[in-house]
Amino acid sequence: MADILCTLSLPAPFEEMVRPRATLSVLGRTPATSELIDRLRATPVEVLCPQLRDPITAAVLDAGLPRLRCVSLYAVGYNNVDVEAATARKIAVSNTPGVLTDATADCTMALLLAATRRICEGDAAVRAGAFEGWEPGYLLGMELTDALLGVVGFGRIGQAVARRALGFGMRVAYATDVAVAIDDDLIGRVTEMPLRQLISAADVVSLHVPLTGATHHLIDENALRSMRSTAVLVNTSRGPVIDENALVRALREGWIGGAGLDVYEKEPVLAPGLGECRNAVLSPHLGSATVATRAAMARLTAQNALDALDGRVPGNCINPSVWESAPPQPAW
Repeated sequence: MADILCTLSLPAPFEEMVRPRATLSVLGRTPATSELIDRLRATPVEVLCPQLRDPITAAVLDAGLPRLRCVSLYAVGYNNVDVEAATARKIAVSNTPGVLTDATADCTMALLLAATRRICEGDAAVRAGAFEGWEPGYLLGMELTDALLGVVGFGRIGQAVARRALGFGMRVAYATDVAVAIDDDLIGRVTEMPLRQLISAADVVSLHVPLTGATHHLIDENALRSMRSTAVLVNTSRGPVIDENALVRALREGWIGGAGLDVYEKEPVLAPGLGECRNAVLSPHLGSATVATRAAMARLTAQNALDALDGRVPGNCINPSVWESAPPQPAW
């Protein structure tokens, strides 16, 4: 029987799918890199199922050789995996795209609404006994009808957010540095703009790009200073896409109106002062946090692992070239 190692326990149906065909071990915690290396050396496995917080470096991959054949990631983003090193070692890397599109788009809209209508500020005031009754000028927010939403990155999630924003009567523009297929229902309803023009024109900027060298600190001090003073920045992609220290200054000094964040640059640690910014809505990485979505992610993670054990290219393989020259044989 083959062996599979998870750093954290995954929801059903992961265990039900893999147990009949592999021995499953679960660390039950996010390990230090040195601990994961020691574990793989001591007890080799065919498949490693890490979380997005687990750095899968070349050293980790080397510790898993010669048995390790697949890293089946329980996430869409794979910036924590050294894919180039995995490819060089003939180790497949797979992820879970598609199934969390709607959940993440819903979370984006929740942050957008909370930030533009100052819901969290109001909630804090009510709980503190500071609400003294309705007043004409109290906690005024942004009207969404006819406001411009600027979507940075226009893949599945970006387009799902655009669709929801159009339902609120917003105008939608997008910026992308790669060719994208626009869904039929959005053609003629959204406008492409150069990134810098979009950032400076939008009432709300929503980020939906992968974390790469090119997108690290994509929203830096210059970008923040170019935004409208009333604009809101929303991020449900990856934390390091924003220079978080610069964002704290922008929120404190009024360069922008507010922010809605689900991810953080050094997650789970916040940049100094971010937690004290009342004009920031902060959620604890809940983008995919629905029962149905997490189960769907678990199903894909399991299927990717089983595909690799059967000698097939995983259905969501990031580096399928590892199979081209010498496909691995089934583990049984």
